Amino acid sequence: MICKNLIVRYLNKNKDYKGGFFVKKVSLSVKIFIGLALGVLVGLMISLEIATTFIKPLGTLFLNLIKMIIVPLVLSSLVVGSASTGDVGKLGRIGIKTLAYYLVTTAFAVVLGLLLANILNPGFGLNIPLDATAEAKEIPSIADTLLNIIPTNPIQAMGNANMLQIIVFALFLGIAITLIGEKGKPFHAFFDSMAEVCYKIVAIIMEFAPIGVFGLITPVVAAHGVSALLPLLKVIIAVYIGCILHAVVVYSGTVYISARMSPATFFKGASPAMMLAFTTSSSSGTLPVTMKCAEDNLGVPKSIGSFVLPLGATINMDGTALYQGVCALFVAQVYGMDLTIAQQMTIVLTATLASIGTAGVPGSGLIMLTMVLQSVGLPLEGMALVGGIDRILDMARTCINITGDMACSILVASTEGELQEPAEKSISA
Repeated sequence: MICKNLIVRYLNKNKDYKGGFFVKKVSLSVKIFIGLALGVLVGLMISLEIATTFIKPLGTLFLNLIKMIIVPLVLSSLVVGSASTGDVGKLGRIGIKTLAYYLVTTAFAVVLGLLLANILNPGFGLNIPLDATAEAKEIPSIADTLLNIIPTNPIQAMGNANMLQIIVFALFLGIAITLIGEKGKPFHAFFDSMAEVCYKIVAIIMEFAPIGVFGLITPVVAAHGVSALLPLLKVIIAVYIGCILHAVVVYSGTVYISARMSPATFFKGASPAMMLAFTTSSSSGTLPVTMKCAEDNLGVPKSIGSFVLPLGATINMDGTALYQGVCALFVAQVYGMDLTIAQQMTIVLTATLASIGTAGVPGSGLIMLTMVLQSVGLPLEGMALVGGIDRILDMARTCINITGDMACSILVASTEGELQEPAEKSISA
């Protein structure tokens, strides 16, 4: 009888009891993976017209639901996060740690991308038309970038979903709440309640994530197929290998050294956000799920996650930086140009600084590539060479970007002595 009771208690802990049977729960990450796999399969079987007309709207609807909640979630959570520290000095300390980690890992990502491109030589022997042209977007100066992060109209910034301006405004609100003490508590309580409402809306939206992922990936596969990817397969392989290595070496090392968290625990907890980022190719769109994964699955307190993660979704671009290294050397090889070590180090510096300088700018990956190519005298027409597969590459680099955000949140929480045990009810449950 004792053994029977112990077995029943274990099963009740890990499974749902329904109709006299114990039914194993299917995690959100598994559901998303199923949606992804079905999307790939269906995309290979149907035409682009059918995929665009009948299936893509499902993905668009899901993305619109996510976008609907991003601005109020970022505003409320960041206000609560910055105010909950209770110490302006602590907030500054957390900010310095976060920025330092993002810059260092970005530089490492560029170096890794260059290293892989030198080993795999993706541009050698390719017969790709070189008469294609691509229009370079205007590159914002550092001065303009710094000036533009201060909103002249916070309401307009929220209406335009300008994330950097929203972050700055939210930080000012949080700091002011901390400084005025008792009188700021009602204001703090308002944003705290708003954040909880946003979290609940996110939980409701995520019930439809597998369908949304299916709707997003199917037209991509239908558009490109397999044959279209073969000429640029080496570029794709280099970027994907680089992203995997960066995640395994840098992020696993970060969470293990700083928090003694096993890589398996980290990637399992982060998997729902990683899957969604891979499919949507949007760090901002994935942000609500990233925050829930960090808090519920990885033990990052809300006070730290609500600061580190929105900032990371805006300026942390490890995957994009790695992509810059691979693509710059690819373009050079296609055009028969040899880059010296000094020129490759210039690429590292430019891509690292550009990751901050182009933060929050639409099409930032293309803008960064423009800056990188110009820095070493490569033709801008080279952007057109990877334009056809950019969506495929964007999925991997976005996934890495948000994974780095979560690794950083664990490091900061651990070094602040605030890393917690994951909540019993996980988002992946």
